[in-house]
Amino acid sequence: MSLQPPEPQKSNENKGSYMSLAREIAPHLPLLRRYARALTGAQPSGDAFVAAALEAIVARPEEFPRNLDPRAGLYQVFHRIWESGNVEVEADETARGAKKAQERLRALSPLTRQALLLTTLESFTVQETGEILGRSPEEVNALIDEALEELDRQTKARILIIEDEAVIAMDLSDLVTGAGHDVCAVEATASAAVAAAKRERPDLVLADIQLADGSSGIDAVKEILASFEVPVIFITAFPDRLLTGERPEPTFLITKPYSPDMVRAAVSQALFFESTGSLN
Repeated sequence: MSLQPPEPQKSNENKGSYMSLAREIAPHLPLLRRYARALTGAQPSGDAFVAAALEAIVARPEEFPRNLDPRAGLYQVFHRIWESGNVEVEADETARGAKKAQERLRALSPLTRQALLLTTLESFTVQETGEILGRSPEEVNALIDEALEELDRQTKARILIIEDEAVIAMDLSDLVTGAGHDVCAVEATASAAVAAAKRERPDLVLADIQLADGSSGIDAVKEILASFEVPVIFITAFPDRLLTGERPEPTFLITKPYSPDMVRAAVSQALFFESTGSLN
């Protein structure tokens, strides 16, 4: 599925207006796709909603919310499509968890999760989040508080951390234990991580992409997922290298530098959907 803005069949004047808009929103598509996957729990369903949002922009570029900056406007259009729910997701093997994920999300206060993801994972301000969701800043703050309370009630998980930088590994350990989870192992290389995963059978894996000995967190996760299914969150300072739209991508991706709430929200979403890390 192509997620580049398609060429509109418009008059020359409208075409020029659209192309200008396309150039403004194109840099923000990779992060919107990350957000859509975190919201829906799977790449196929997330990409389907993003594609539908782009089709809506192509059909009516004059309705794009120009009162917002291009990124916030793009997310607002996406949320209009999300709220409509009129998007078909192909039910193939790669999307086998998408329908279940959407059903679970809709059953558990999706607005609270949207507000939390927009302010943590996507780093929008409360004001911008309110504009995207059509809510006042006061309502957004209340939604975030409710989401954080929900996180505190979630099931405790045993987490494997794959991270070669000792300070970051310690920080991640403190964050997840502070959220009520247990760290079953911390490993700095792919081989050690795979061995620990097979030994400990964690409930979730938090994996850096580049590891100390030149090995890859992606390769470690692939080997782990070949043995058993487990939710995975990848951590990277270079998200654009993974968010290309040209291959299976991680459902949950944390960008360095991260905030405590960003990690907390991503862990919650990954456990909520019980999603594997893609990249198979």
